[in-house]
Amino acid sequence: MSRDEIRAGTSLASIFALRMLGLFLMSPVFAIYAKSLSGGESAVMVGIAMGMFSLVQAFFQIPFGMASDRYGRKPVIVTGLILFALGAVICAESSSLTGIMIGRGIQGLGAISAAITALVADSTREEHRTKAMAMIGGSIGITFALAMVISPLLYAGIGMAGMFMLTAVLALAAIALVIWVTPDAAMVKAEPVPFSTVLKNRELMRLNFGVFVLHLGQMAMFVVVPATLVKVAGMPVASHWKIYLPVMLASFVAMLPAIFVGEKYGKMKQVFIAAITLLLLVQLGFWQWLQQPFLLMALLFAFFIAFNVLEASQPSLVSRIAPPAAKGAALGVYNTLQAFGMACGGAVGGLLSQYATPSSIFGLCAVFTLIWLIIASKMPEIPRRSGRNQPAEG
Repeated sequence: MSRDEIRAGTSLASIFALRMLGLFLMSPVFAIYAKSLSGGESAVMVGIAMGMFSLVQAFFQIPFGMASDRYGRKPVIVTGLILFALGAVICAESSSLTGIMIGRGIQGLGAISAAITALVADSTREEHRTKAMAMIGGSIGITFALAMVISPLLYAGIGMAGMFMLTAVLALAAIALVIWVTPDAAMVKAEPVPFSTVLKNRELMRLNFGVFVLHLGQMAMFVVVPATLVKVAGMPVASHWKIYLPVMLASFVAMLPAIFVGEKYGKMKQVFIAAITLLLLVQLGFWQWLQQPFLLMALLFAFFIAFNVLEASQPSLVSRIAPPAAKGAALGVYNTLQAFGMACGGAVGGLLSQYATPSSIFGLCAVFTLIWLIIASKMPEIPRRSGRNQPAEG
């Protein structure tokens, strides 16, 4: 990778990490805090407040992605981060659950994931793009584990209002990175294409189905795994980061050789299929050995190897297949399906854990993953072209 590509990848990964840290910090302690708010006595309303960000994100990824195609990536990213910071301030000043929901909704309006990944695609050559996407995936995983460690400490020290204000400060820091650190990238000049072209592209739809299944499985897994670690490993929730952090770091390092080899020799499809196959085996392993502590940890490690490879390779493939003038729109659809997958995974995991068995969740996820493997195996080889901004058209 060139110096500019490394700079673009690291700065955009940092922007993603600063934004996601502000979100992840809330997850471990929000349900406790909500009980002190007007309206917080309703568990249903607390759940809606927690999910409001993702719900709004799902509906605005496509408009923001399309706007980035038309008006440029950086202006859209900065606008989204301003909305994110504004929503955090509203949450900090709110004394009711309704106010929190409004603030979280405004945060969700800043749906910039598609614009950021499109800027990654604009800033990197195809043979290095998956590495840059891997930087973003790795930063999110590390941020999640870090949030699990420091969230209770921050809550005890500065309270939830202080944590929301910290979130706003992190968003402002991300804006500074966009403006002064992230290098500018020339967008491909091409004739605009109808949005229907993106929706009708079969290869893009395969990838969109894949990200839906991937995040459905991830969210469903985290409905079950924390309680299982408490039950079979005797590990309190506050100590779970001692598993998540080393597993995520080790799995990120372990997946890098596959990415490097796949890109160097033009074998990304084979790496992609292998990762889905590993994910299927992991789901079957969870189904059979969920109650075995050591196997559970080994399966978590294998899951995150597959997850990290797929998180890096799929948006890279979307950017290669999408029409040059509609990369933002295509990544907007992709991120919308990602958000819906997370929402469905949480709902499916909750329903099956209540009315069936925890293991049945992984049986269902294995079925979805098998369907995905069959669909993905029909993908043609993606031609790799030299040059910075020359994606293959779908």
